[in-house]
This record gives sequence, C-alpha cells and structure tokens, in this order.
Amino acid sequence: MTETSYTMQQLAGILNPVNFVPKTQSRINQLLIDSRKVMDPEHALFFAVKAQRDGHEFIADAYAAGVRKFVISDSEWQNKFPEASFLVVSDVITALQQIAAAHRSVFKIPVIGITGSNGKTIVKEWLAQLLNADYKIVRSPKSFNSQIGVPLSVWQMNSGHTLGIFEAGISRTGEMAKLAGVLQPTIGILTNLGEAHAEGFSGKPEKLSEKLRLFDHTDLFIYSPDYTSGLPAKSLPGSTKFSWSFSQPADLQITGMRQEQAGTTLDALYQGTSLSVYLPFKDRASLENGVICWSVLLALGYEPAVVKSKLSELVPVNMRLSLKNGINQCSIIDDSYSADTSSLAIALDFLKLQKQHNKKTSDPV
Repeated sequence: MTETSYTMQQLAGILNPVNFVPKTQSRINQLLIDSRKVMDPEHALFFAVKAQRDGHEFIADAYAAGVRKFVISDSEWQNKFPEASFLVVSDVITALQQIAAAHRSVFKIPVIGITGSNGKTIVKEWLAQLLNADYKIVRSPKSFNSQIGVPLSVWQMNSGHTLGIFEAGISRTGEMAKLAGVLQPTIGILTNLGEAHAEGFSGKPEKLSEKLRLFDHTDLFIYSPDYTSGLPAKSLPGSTKFSWSFSQPADLQITGMRQEQAGTTLDALYQGTSLSVYLPFKDRASLENGVICWSVLLALGYEPAVVKSKLSELVPVNMRLSLKNGINQCSIIDDSYSADTSSLAIALDFLKLQKQHNKKTSDPV
C-alpha cells in the first residue's frame, strides 16, 4: 500500500535530524532493527538501536545484506559507508516512534489499545478471533508491546485495515506517554493489574496512573473497578466508560460461575437483564480475560446473543500455561512466560485444575 511507502526526504521532514545525507531515492516500506531479518533491502530502513547491544555495530551486516538507508545517532558511521543514506538523530528509538506516530496519524480507523500487568496478549488475540468476521484487523505480532515493539506493530497499518488492536507494556514511569503518541488509541482496555514489572514504580497507584496515560484521549474505556480502586469513575479516562467485575456493581457484573465438563458458564447482569455465556476454559485467568472480551463486544454494540455464540468458540492462545508431556508419566505446566507473584498465583490455580495426576509440585524458578 502507498501509505506504508516513504522517501528518506519525507522521513527527514518528520524527524528534523541533526544531519541528513541523502544518497538513494528508493522508497521505504520495511523498518529494521535486526540485520538478520532483511527481506527487501532496497526498500528497508535500518535503525541502529542502542539496547542490550549497540545497533551501530550491525550497520556493516545490514549494508552487506543490501541495505542502504540508516537512522543513526553516532554520526561517524556515515563516513564509513559513502554510498548509503543516513538520518542522524539524537535518539534512534525516539526517531522510530516519531515515524510510527506519523504513520498512525494517516489512518482514521478505530484502534484498540490494551495495557495491564497480565492478559494483554491473550485479550488481543481473542479479540482478533472474535472480531475477524467484521473487520480487517491489524494487530501486534506476538507480544510486541515495548518502546520498540509498539512502533514496529503500528508500521504494519495500511489502507486495507478497518481496525487496529495493539498492546502496550511499560516498566517505569515516563514510558506510556511515548506509546500513547504512537498508538493514539480510540478504545482503551485495562486488563489485570498485578505485580508484574512493579519494580519500576513507587507503588501500585503510580503504576496504575502511568498505565492509564495510554487512554488520555480514548473515546471508550473498558476496565474493572477491582483494578482502579481509589479512583472515582469520573476521574478515569474515556468519554464513554464500560466496567466489568466479579465482585462489585458494574456495567457487566458477574453473578455466578458453574463449571461444566470442558468449560465454565458465567451468569451476569447487564442493563438490568440476566445474561449467561459459556467459555471453553476453567482457570481464573482465562475466565477473566474472557469477561474482558465479553465487555468489549457489548460496549461495541454487539447483541448479547451474538456475543454468546462467539465466546463459546474461543480457542486457546499458546503462550502461557502450556501443558506438556514429561518423562516417567509426568505432565509439565510451562509458565516461564511470566515470573511475578500474580502470574504464579494464576499458574497455581491452573495446576489445581489438572486431574490426571494425584501428586503435584511447583517450582517457581
């Protein structure tokens, strides 16, 4: 699509670089941070990101693969490759975010932004399953929710898409405002707010406040008051709000749970009416994520009967809590994806549901 194709001159206008050395005229449709993943070198732009390794050290590898366009912060590298074009900026990650934000602004489609401590990726993937029949969806690949992953996700947007679903994760204060500028979500979802990544914050109130910055300009905010305690509903973001809860009054209030042979039936009150849905899961984490998806579809105007049918067909996302066959007739639950206390509680809950063995043990490594 033409919207994902830019010239170096156009990007220079976005970035206002310290220095710009144009040498090539081909347009750009691939953003790279890994020199091993060059697919279309003629139309690729390599960002020399300083992370665990200094991306400038891999400019030669990208150049050898055919890349001739680079964004760098160490200006001496432009003299080493005279045939290449360079945008010299003060911070490469910020430049990546600025380009993605400008690209996002081109599209006037609804964008769902998801943040929280747990459940972001599951909710994103389940919403893609549930909404796929009605929208052409662009979404974050895997768990691309970081300062780098979010702009790379947004870069995928093109004129064929009618809905975006992206997740955003942070580990310290000051990070969410940058991701909000890239995503510009119109719909916001706050998932479980547990202990994951808590070390970068003074406490849960600061962590909550920082995460809510993603939704400063959303039209619709979907949340549970269980995770926004201490904040009155009027102070929460979103011109329209939709709440859900297992324990207190909400727009969608869960009133009962009945475990079936292969799943769980949930009863709820919604707009003064009793509803029930069947979810093909039993563990608490999946049920909570399913209720979030239930809330999203109701908030988007889907009829309750349609939502009920869709939710019953959800399929697992193979990311967390995978059950594997071990040696000596043992089964192993692998939850190495996350390592905070809330995630451990979720994993132990899942362990309790397993009936194939009498003896159970846990090893929170």
